[in-house]
Amino acid sequence: MQVANKNNKCFPILRTEIKGRIDPYFYKPEFIEIDKKLRKLKHKTIKEISLDLKNGSTPTGGIFTKDGIPYFRSQDFNLFNFRKKQCITPEFHKKINRSAIKPNDVLVAVVGATLGVIGYVPDDIVEGNINQNVARIRVVDKEINPKYLAIFLSSSIGQNLIFRNATITTQAYLNNEQLGAIEVVVPSLETQNKIVEIMQSGYKKKESKEQEAKNILNTIDDYILKELGVKMPETKDRECFCINSKELGRRLDCYYYQPKFKEAEKLFKKASYEFEPLKNYITKIHYGASLKNNYVEEGIPLLRIQNLKPNKIILSDIVKISETRKKELGNAFVNEGDLLISRSGSVGIVSIVPKEAEGFAFGSFMIKFCLNDKIDKDFVSMWLNNKISQLFIKREKIGAIQGNITIETIENLQIPTPTLKIQRKLANEAKERMAQAHKLKVESKIEIEKAKQEIKKIILADNAK
Repeated sequence: MQVANKNNKCFPILRTEIKGRIDPYFYKPEFIEIDKKLRKLKHKTIKEISLDLKNGSTPTGGIFTKDGIPYFRSQDFNLFNFRKKQCITPEFHKKINRSAIKPNDVLVAVVGATLGVIGYVPDDIVEGNINQNVARIRVVDKEINPKYLAIFLSSSIGQNLIFRNATITTQAYLNNEQLGAIEVVVPSLETQNKIVEIMQSGYKKKESKEQEAKNILNTIDDYILKELGVKMPETKDRECFCINSKELGRRLDCYYYQPKFKEAEKLFKKASYEFEPLKNYITKIHYGASLKNNYVEEGIPLLRIQNLKPNKIILSDIVKISETRKKELGNAFVNEGDLLISRSGSVGIVSIVPKEAEGFAFGSFMIKFCLNDKIDKDFVSMWLNNKISQLFIKREKIGAIQGNITIETIENLQIPTPTLKIQRKLANEAKERMAQAHKLKVESKIEIEKAKQEIKKIILADNAK
């Protein structure tokens, strides 16, 4: 099937093609091409194959419980993957029982940035509910395998249909009438089951490669600790413990004095190398710029907290601010080789600025610091992202609602000091393992794409009638 150029801003349509909607987006050439193809195949609307579509609600006052009925938002699922992050009380669940979910239901994110995310409720979610940004589809048509429906809606064909039917304004949304009007290709059950098998096989391969990648990444911390002769302390918090009054400093919060921190400090003294405060190697350190979120299409690239990942900076989601605001930024710019650390939110994530981010600005939730040539930058990044460093960084957080760390905290972080040769050896080994893990993650995505392409061919094939 040939798809028209998606960048077309001006295109003609026939009067006979106009149906109900008069917004140009609905008649984009790629949508028309798909529609013509689907007309030749057996299809039914979602409204025809399911019970009434339902959306959930959000508890008034944002009241959630630690345990209770699993409650899913659009960011908590993705086809076969569900993450239980929030729960609601049985009382609230009963109040909104109309949107209760059960195994074999299909969920659709219908608002905003997650519009079009699909979830298939697995057997282990016996009871649950959804918020108002999610619609529930409960299939009652015996000609439709619910798992096939979820796969169809998550395919490029299904996603095109979802976005075509949605109302695209400042915040895109899909109401239940629009969702119910989406037409689903209905091949034989045998073909549907084959499609399900292909996708599940792709997911198994994806999960296998992702687990292998995770296992490799998990070896990095232990490798570095072993080579430095550092042992991890017992990290379980104690509910009751005693400290000497002489040990009390400027902090009075109990967590700061958990025994695990004293134990870790003792283990540092038994390590193969001496420790020094990071400030002995810092040549420059300062906070980022505090700016309002007024972004433009062209301007100064701005690094935000979401661009910062352990030992790497993600440059695929960079926003820009106007050149006219350059004075507001002051010295909040980075150069290749600078280090950034998150100081608020996900505290303590450290990355080295790559060449591609040279000259970018950075926001106030980060602190930039530069190091002298007496220590290896990659080694410092690896060490600060290590689980034992993270333990101490989180200890230093201040603030009740959203903890943060200060420049003083960073300067006093303890760094082991093997020779530069050993530092580089450790950093290079860690980077090699990270590269292996990245390769596996890329391959895992390819497995799903291969499955999706195969499924698309099957859906659009003549024998799918």
